[in-house]
Amino acid sequence: MTEQTASFVRQQIAEPRRAPVRTTGVIGFARERLFNSPLNIMITLIGAALLWLILVPAVKFLFVDAVWQGSDRNACLEANAGRVVGACWPFVQAKFDQFIYGFYPEDQRWRVNLTFALGALLLLPLLIPRAPAKALNSGLFFAAYPVIGFFLLRGGGLKGFAIHWLADLGSGLASSFQDAGARLASTAIVGPLGQGLSFVGRLVGWIGDGLAILIWPVEWLRDYIERFPSPLWTDLAATAIIVSLLMFFLTGGFRNGWRALFKSIAIFAGIAAVIVVMGLDKGGLPIVDTRSWGGLLVTLVVSVTGIVASMPVGMILALGRRSTIPLIRVFSIAFIEFWRGVPLITVLFFATYMLPLFLPGNFTVDGLVRVLIGIALFAGAYNAEVIRGGLQAVPRGQAEAASALGLSYWKTTGLIVMPQALRNVIPALVNSFIALFKDTTLVLIVAIFDLLGQLRASFADPNWATPTTLFTGFAFTGMIYFVFCFGMSRYSLFVERRLNVHKNV
Repeated sequence: MTEQTASFVRQQIAEPRRAPVRTTGVIGFARERLFNSPLNIMITLIGAALLWLILVPAVKFLFVDAVWQGSDRNACLEANAGRVVGACWPFVQAKFDQFIYGFYPEDQRWRVNLTFALGALLLLPLLIPRAPAKALNSGLFFAAYPVIGFFLLRGGGLKGFAIHWLADLGSGLASSFQDAGARLASTAIVGPLGQGLSFVGRLVGWIGDGLAILIWPVEWLRDYIERFPSPLWTDLAATAIIVSLLMFFLTGGFRNGWRALFKSIAIFAGIAAVIVVMGLDKGGLPIVDTRSWGGLLVTLVVSVTGIVASMPVGMILALGRRSTIPLIRVFSIAFIEFWRGVPLITVLFFATYMLPLFLPGNFTVDGLVRVLIGIALFAGAYNAEVIRGGLQAVPRGQAEAASALGLSYWKTTGLIVMPQALRNVIPALVNSFIALFKDTTLVLIVAIFDLLGQLRASFADPNWATPTTLFTGFAFTGMIYFVFCFGMSRYSLFVERRLNVHKNV
């Protein structure tokens, strides 16, 4: 039995097929996202019409009809230009230094430029994932740069180091407790209330006496250092010896403490180098009061300080609110709810005008520093709730597995739980940072002129009073705010995609 095989050979040319539908590129994007349904088609057309009605007049005002050269308001008047006048960019050129530096002395503005350059130089490697020496770079940016930036911007020098600071702070705190206790103990109220206040006053006074006894050795050491020809360098050397020995013995002594010892010595050597280079032992740079600061300088100082300082505050409060210790949990809840229930304007007013009333008579805090502290605590309370949501999203098995491996609570939190929690809430944290960056304009209420404050102050100049000056200034500042906010948003998306690669596999 034989098998017969049949073969088929087409005798006619096949009909041509239709071109495949494009699913990639601009055409594919438009087909899939913009015109894939009647509703989307209608929304796309309406959105295009709105963009046309908004963008075309904006471009025409900012670029086409704009005036680019001029020395005063006459160049931006329609009667002199002979045409419709748009943005008055000569106004921005004339006030540009004021927008950036505020009333900072012109001959000292190189210090602001150097501060900006150092900040960008240290921040850029932190934003690049593959850049080496992340630990060293982080230490320089978060620890050394704020101190260097402070002495660059404000100026001044150092008369002492940690021992002087600790002695002055402790003695001031002890004297404030003693003074408050004496006032309460000498109350003239008669009856049980007066007796209760008197007892509380004596108790507060005893606390002050205890603090005075504890701080006495440090005060004695400070007074002894003052006898040397150079108290600053003697204080620095004594602090370096004490701290280095503590680090050496606390990290293992002669067996494992050498690395910590050398690291401590290297840090203090770097501090000494900064003191010599900046001349802090000889008075430092000329002092520029913070009331002369303004413009973009104040905006960046307030926003960056608030963002950086609010993160550790938020993490501590988030962990405290989840703590099993009732006292810590109640304190964290009360702190968070208090700061979240108070408007930022009230915080700024309290920090500027009310806080000095509660401080001892010989203790003063700079106005800008008070604002920075208030903003950091305010933003930290909001970040605490965001971070707490991230902690709740971490599976419970992560901490249990770490405990099974023998890790302590702090190692479990710092190496396993907290990194995952922060990764989960990147969008919410960046949203808080962007809101904080824009809320810095509220410092104008307490007579601190940020970028927007300097803009509003520049409108009072009659040499540039034109119908388009107002819109030009707000358009310029709006571009600056948009660049910073959009940059933070895009970088957060990059970090989120990079850290969530495991979810896309």
